[in-house]
Amino acid sequence: MIQIKSYCIFFFLFFTSIIKAQENEKFILAGTFYDSEQNILVKDRIIRIKGNKIIEVKKDISIPKDAKIIDLTDYTVLPGLIDSHTHVLFDQEPHDDFAKHSISTLVLENQALRTLRGVKRAQSYLDVGITSIKDLGNSGEFLDIALRDAINEGSIEGPRIFAAGQIMSGPGGQIYGVQKKYQEVISDEYRIIKNPEDAINAVREHINQGVDLIKICADNLPNNTKLTVPEMEAIVKTAHKNGLTVTAHAIKNESAWDAIKAGVDGIEHGFFLADSTLNLMAEKNVFLVPTENSLDYMETYYQLQGKNPDQLSWLDRYMTDMERRLMKAIEKGVTIVAGSDNYTNIQVTRGASSQDMFKAYYQSGMKPLNILQSATYLAAKNISKENELGILQPKSFADIIALKGNIENDFLNAIKNVVFVMKDGNIYIDKSI
Repeated sequence: MIQIKSYCIFFFLFFTSIIKAQENEKFILAGTFYDSEQNILVKDRIIRIKGNKIIEVKKDISIPKDAKIIDLTDYTVLPGLIDSHTHVLFDQEPHDDFAKHSISTLVLENQALRTLRGVKRAQSYLDVGITSIKDLGNSGEFLDIALRDAINEGSIEGPRIFAAGQIMSGPGGQIYGVQKKYQEVISDEYRIIKNPEDAINAVREHINQGVDLIKICADNLPNNTKLTVPEMEAIVKTAHKNGLTVTAHAIKNESAWDAIKAGVDGIEHGFFLADSTLNLMAEKNVFLVPTENSLDYMETYYQLQGKNPDQLSWLDRYMTDMERRLMKAIEKGVTIVAGSDNYTNIQVTRGASSQDMFKAYYQSGMKPLNILQSATYLAAKNISKENELGILQPKSFADIIALKGNIENDFLNAIKNVVFVMKDGNIYIDKSI
């Protein structure tokens, strides 16, 4: 009798688990499907999701009668977008001086308040289909790690955060004009590197705090200090040994060259890269995050400063130079990874501000599908997550969005017309109904 009872319990639990598994499954019907690895659009795919993972993607899948079906046949379905250069824990007004505002943030702003403000900014990325971000410093003493962990544990909503912690820099960081006796304040925002041995310790400290990658300043203009090549080499060697990538802020061409020679994985900004440096990047497979802004963004920025953009004689030349730099990098075979670097309040949400990078890339001459790949598969690949993020395939996370409109022929409207957002298998936005 006891044995029969135990069998009954076993079969009850067995079939209950099957039923629950089926209840957890979702099926997305994609009218147009973006294959981010192949960088092509294909028609009519079905995405089967269980929990937070994709189980299969096929043209034909047998769907159980009572399964949850999400009909996106009228839309373009693609992986959640990735912004690879953000500063969620920092913002300033267009008229603010960066150094003065940074010191004010460190000295006068409660760190809990700073983090809570970061929560609201982070949430706004999901509204525009950006389900992952790389947060690259200017985040106090590892506040980005705390924000990431709060999102991961479900305490708050937001994108996946890949956090760099404090930026590693030469003396002064990027905060200029600070008197010597107050320099210690800067250490609350930047990890100031003193020598190659200290560089090794800095990476160890960051690893201990749980960072996902390392961000360095190959130069820190307008301060005239910068990391030495031996210091950068020590950082890269220690980071790589521990499975972390290193990306380098570099404005000057010389600084970018030194960082590449030191072994970094990526260059952020790179506004003045020479042809020889671009060639070296292509040869060593060093990616570029071109933090471009559109002309509309730039005009809004200066209008909020109280200036007339029409009277800024240098602006057109600057935009042309940025466009040429981006096109030249692409021609030379440099991997382009999408990143906004937008931390200035231009009267829209941080997520909406981030979208401007797509307009900037498009207006510079990038093709729509190449822009999508730079914000999905290539962005994920350069944090070694190409099997989990930025792609829709079996075993990848169910980070999925859908756009309304023709992504190839009407890119600027389509990329902003987000009708569906799923992150980690959970639906955040659904305007398709």
